[in-house]
Amino acid sequence: MENGARYFKKGRSLLCEGKRIRFQFICENKKTWPVLQMCRVMEVSSSAFYDWCNRPIAPDNRQNRLDEDARKLFTEHRQTLGSRRMVKALIKLGHQVGRFKVRRMMARLGLIARYPKKFKVTTDSAHHYGIAPNILDRQFDVNQPNQVWTTDITCVWTLQGWVYLAAIMDLSNRQIVGWAIDDHMRTELCVKALQMAYWRRKPGKGLIHHSDRGSQYASDKYRKHLRTMGMQASMSGKGDCWDNAPTERFFRSLKYEQLNYQSFRTKSEAKLSILDYLAYYNSKRPHSKLGYVSPMEYEQIELADVA
Repeated sequence: MENGARYFKKGRSLLCEGKRIRFQFICENKKTWPVLQMCRVMEVSSSAFYDWCNRPIAPDNRQNRLDEDARKLFTEHRQTLGSRRMVKALIKLGHQVGRFKVRRMMARLGLIARYPKKFKVTTDSAHHYGIAPNILDRQFDVNQPNQVWTTDITCVWTLQGWVYLAAIMDLSNRQIVGWAIDDHMRTELCVKALQMAYWRRKPGKGLIHHSDRGSQYASDKYRKHLRTMGMQASMSGKGDCWDNAPTERFFRSLKYEQLNYQSFRTKSEAKLSILDYLAYYNSKRPHSKLGYVSPMEYEQIELADVA
């Protein structure tokens, strides 16, 4: 395995631990690295490892492992896992659990998930620009990447004033493919997010770009960029946030999982917090629409299906 010593640095540090710790490390990483090579690095036999995997686990030990994994998952996912998502995450780790059992366990451990607040729609559609038709028409089930993108703007308060985020989502895998963060919400903010998405993803002609009726998206400048990139403009009905529900849902998750529990002194602090959440959301956050895998994991599944 290329750079094996570097990859197994953590594994080598476990040599001073008991065999149980080493077996547990191998079990947790067997989908990433070959079992035989990990066994050699950590100086245990593969037959002993497989015997350990197949041994019966005492009920008390099984419950302790379940409790420990539940606490770790709850912390890793920013105290936002309810019982439904917790079940999926625990099953992924190899536990055999149902929702009723997980609900009781979470109550016993005091793992109470955060829940979102309602947010007021602030889109300014009082402008003189033309409005594109609603091509998307709430058809949110998209099978291939780079067929439909949705976009919107949200804001975060700091002691230095407001910070604005423009985000673009690929509907097929719910991944945020473009974003821009600044202290204004002019058209330039949205253009930067669009340019990032375009150069990162390089979509073909005909992609549907859906937004609300805000002046930024309806402006001549923004529409010109869409035409140059070969995209079709689609816009929500007036004042109807449900026409752009996936993006609204992302902003809701961003706020209740990350931003609402912090006070930002500076705009830079808010920007770093947003970037931190974007990385977590794309690579780790389990999404119910995607079968409780992250957007990036789901994209790999999409690409494998195409291949």
